[in-house]
Amino acid sequence: MPTSILVVDDNPINLKLTSDLLGFEGYNVYKAIDAENAIEVIKHTKLDLILMDIGLPGMDGLTLTKKLKTDESTKHIIIVALTAFAMKGDEEKAFQAGCDGYISKPINTRNLPKQIEAILQNSLNY
Repeated sequence: MPTSILVVDDNPINLKLTSDLLGFEGYNVYKAIDAENAIEVIKHTKLDLILMDIGLPGMDGLTLTKKLKTDESTKHIIIVALTAFAMKGDEEKAFQAGCDGYISKPINTRNLPKQIEAILQNSLNY
Protein backbone atom coordinates (compact mmCIF):
# COMPACT_ATOMS: atom_id res chain seq x y z
CA MET A 1 0.00 0.00 0.00
CA PRO A 2 1.49 3.38 -0.97
CA THR A 3 2.63 5.77 1.73
CA SER A 4 0.08 8.50 2.51
CA ILE A 5 1.41 12.03 2.92
CA LEU A 6 -0.44 15.19 3.90
CA VAL A 7 1.10 18.44 2.63
CA VAL A 8 0.03 21.44 4.72
CA ASP A 9 0.94 24.77 3.11
CA ASP A 10 -0.98 28.04 2.78
CA ASN A 11 0.90 28.99 -0.40
CA PRO A 12 -1.02 27.45 -3.34
CA ILE A 13 2.08 27.28 -5.57
CA ASN A 14 4.17 25.50 -2.93
CA LEU A 15 1.25 23.20 -2.11
CA LYS A 16 0.80 22.20 -5.76
CA LEU A 17 4.53 21.80 -6.47
CA THR A 18 5.18 19.64 -3.41
CA SER A 19 2.02 17.58 -3.89
CA ASP A 20 2.63 17.00 -7.60
CA LEU A 21 6.26 16.06 -6.99
CA LEU A 22 5.37 13.50 -4.32
CA GLY A 23 2.40 12.19 -6.29
CA PHE A 24 4.69 11.60 -9.26
CA GLU A 25 6.90 9.49 -6.93
CA GLY A 26 3.93 7.23 -6.17
CA TYR A 27 2.83 8.58 -2.79
CA ASN A 28 -0.84 9.08 -1.94
CA VAL A 29 -0.90 12.83 -1.40
CA TYR A 30 -3.49 14.85 0.50
CA LYS A 31 -3.52 18.65 0.71
CA ALA A 32 -4.47 21.21 3.34
CA ILE A 33 -4.19 25.00 3.22
CA ASP A 34 -4.30 25.60 6.99
CA ALA A 35 -4.35 23.80 10.35
CA GLU A 36 -8.14 23.53 10.48
CA ASN A 37 -8.26 21.95 7.01
CA ALA A 38 -5.39 19.62 8.02
CA ILE A 39 -7.28 18.47 11.13
CA GLU A 40 -10.25 17.49 8.96
CA VAL A 41 -8.04 15.48 6.59
CA ILE A 42 -6.29 13.80 9.54
CA LYS A 43 -9.63 12.76 11.07
CA HIS A 44 -10.66 10.91 7.91
CA THR A 45 -7.36 9.59 6.55
CA LYS A 46 -4.71 7.12 7.69
CA LEU A 47 -1.50 9.11 7.22
CA ASP A 48 2.12 8.05 7.40
CA LEU A 49 3.73 11.48 7.16
CA ILE A 50 2.82 15.17 7.28
CA LEU A 51 4.87 17.90 5.62
CA MET A 52 3.98 20.83 7.85
CA ASP A 53 4.47 24.45 6.89
CA ILE A 54 5.28 26.42 10.04
CA GLY A 55 3.91 29.82 9.01
CA LEU A 56 0.23 28.97 8.62
CA PRO A 57 -2.59 31.49 9.10
CA GLY A 58 -4.55 30.99 12.31
CA MET A 59 -3.03 28.04 14.18
CA ASP A 60 0.63 27.81 13.14
CA GLY A 61 2.33 24.57 12.16
CA LEU A 62 4.27 24.16 15.42
CA THR A 63 1.09 24.47 17.49
CA LEU A 64 -0.64 21.89 15.32
CA THR A 65 2.40 19.60 15.60
CA LYS A 66 2.32 19.81 19.41
CA LYS A 67 -1.39 19.03 19.35
CA LEU A 68 -0.93 15.99 17.09
CA LYS A 69 2.06 14.64 19.02
CA THR A 70 0.16 14.72 22.34
CA ASP A 71 -2.89 12.91 20.92
CA GLU A 72 -2.78 9.10 21.20
CA SER A 73 -4.50 8.67 17.83
CA THR A 74 -2.03 10.85 15.88
CA LYS A 75 1.27 10.81 17.77
CA HIS A 76 2.65 8.03 15.53
CA ILE A 77 2.43 10.17 12.37
CA ILE A 78 5.83 11.40 11.18
CA ILE A 79 5.80 15.19 10.98
CA VAL A 80 8.40 17.08 8.98
CA ALA A 81 8.63 20.85 9.19
CA LEU A 82 8.68 22.28 5.67
CA THR A 83 9.39 25.94 6.11
CA ALA A 84 10.95 29.14 4.88
CA PHE A 85 11.83 29.89 8.53
CA ALA A 86 15.47 28.96 8.23
CA MET A 87 16.97 31.26 10.83
CA LYS A 88 19.28 30.09 13.57
CA GLY A 89 17.20 28.28 16.17
CA ASP A 90 14.17 27.60 13.93
CA GLU A 91 15.15 23.97 13.33
CA GLU A 92 15.53 23.48 17.09
CA LYS A 93 12.07 25.01 17.68
CA ALA A 94 10.59 22.58 15.16
CA PHE A 95 12.14 19.57 16.92
CA GLN A 96 11.07 20.89 20.34
CA ALA A 97 7.48 21.08 19.04
CA GLY A 98 7.68 17.40 18.10
CA CYS A 99 8.71 17.46 14.45
CA ASP A 100 10.58 14.36 13.30
CA GLY A 101 12.40 16.15 10.49
CA TYR A 102 13.11 19.60 9.04
CA ILE A 103 13.30 20.70 5.40
CA SER A 104 13.84 24.35 4.50
CA LYS A 105 12.21 26.15 1.59
CA PRO A 106 12.62 26.75 -1.19
CA ILE A 107 12.57 23.00 -1.69
CA ASN A 108 15.06 21.32 -3.97
CA THR A 109 12.78 19.39 -6.34
CA ARG A 110 15.51 16.82 -7.05
CA ASN A 111 16.28 16.17 -3.39
CA LEU A 112 12.82 16.28 -1.79
CA PRO A 113 11.77 12.72 -2.76
CA LYS A 114 15.11 11.38 -1.47
CA GLN A 115 14.73 13.36 1.77
CA ILE A 116 11.22 11.99 2.31
CA GLU A 117 12.35 8.44 1.54
CA ALA A 118 15.24 8.76 4.02
CA ILE A 119 12.94 10.08 6.76
CA LEU A 120 10.48 7.23 6.16
CA GLN A 121 13.29 4.66 6.20
CA ASN A 122 14.70 6.10 9.46
CA SER A 123 11.30 5.88 11.10
CA LEU A 124 11.00 2.20 10.15
CA ASN A 125 14.29 1.51 11.89
CA TYR A 126 12.95 2.66 15.28
